Amino acid sequence: MQRLTLSTPVPDAFRGAVVALGNFDGFHLGHQAVVGRAVQRAAHERRPAIVATFDPHPVRHFRPDAPPFRLTTLDQREALFAHAGADAMLVFAFGDALAATSAEDFVTRLLGDEVGAAAVVTGEDFTFGKGRAGNVEVLRDLGARVGIAAETVGAVTLEDAVVSSSRIREALQAGDPHMATRLLTRPYAIAGTVVHGDKRGRELGWPTANVELGSYLRPAYGIYAVRVNLRDGSRHDGVANLGVRPMFDPPKELLEAHLFDFDGDLYGQTIEVELVHYLRPEAAFHDMDALKRQMDADAAEAKRLLAAGSASE
Repeated sequence: MQRLTLSTPVPDAFRGAVVALGNFDGFHLGHQAVVGRAVQRAAHERRPAIVATFDPHPVRHFRPDAPPFRLTTLDQREALFAHAGADAMLVFAFGDALAATSAEDFVTRLLGDEVGAAAVVTGEDFTFGKGRAGNVEVLRDLGARVGIAAETVGAVTLEDAVVSSSRIREALQAGDPHMATRLLTRPYAIAGTVVHGDKRGRELGWPTANVELGSYLRPAYGIYAVRVNLRDGSRHDGVANLGVRPMFDPPKELLEAHLFDFDGDLYGQTIEVELVHYLRPEAAFHDMDALKRQMDADAAEAKRLLAAGSASE
């Protein structure tokens, strides 16, 4: 898997590719259908398969003050695209220049001249170009002029509703990671570098790996049963607090994960924390002893739920 940008020429080996085109934040069931069709077509035509995405998200460009909403980082998307069978990820840098690019110029110059695409696969709601003037019909017409075939994949539904990134965000903010998992086909995961905290968890007998949330969507604050993936490939069950820790001053927004049966130094390492079960909201307690008892109970419940899930997998 290679990561490509248009700041340098697309290598000859990737010209003539079938390109899955979209933002693909989250890479949910609908996105997987688009990319899967592109990979299938590329294999049939013996062409490379490229997944093209945008960074930053167009919403962030037009509404820089919008609350954090990202479901995946570029690194996470790259790994997901590779797992889906793509040969490369192409990142369109979304800034003033791309925002001002007409729909015609996007197809003829960017997809045609610079990328050298032979075919493009999108979802049926894909829009592009200045003022979102381009849609799948425009893409088909413009592509035909320059020899780019355009194919559209219909929406995917689950429980009689279209699968979308917005629906996933709503589920996570409602404290429903189970629905997010069904829409994503995997648990929602937050990746980040482990940073030093104030060591309160260690003092209470529950040392935690602390990760800042950055540009990720903020799921419902509370306590979660989690699985933590480490860079050595190991996977660990755990329990985590996501929020501002109402028992401590000053409030600081963090994801704090305690890994069961693990004893090691994770500072400076990048970890990925999967939110598997939502246990309860954040709460303040009378004293530290009460907090400690609740933490013990949370850990026991997390172990029970994660063990039950493993048994059914």
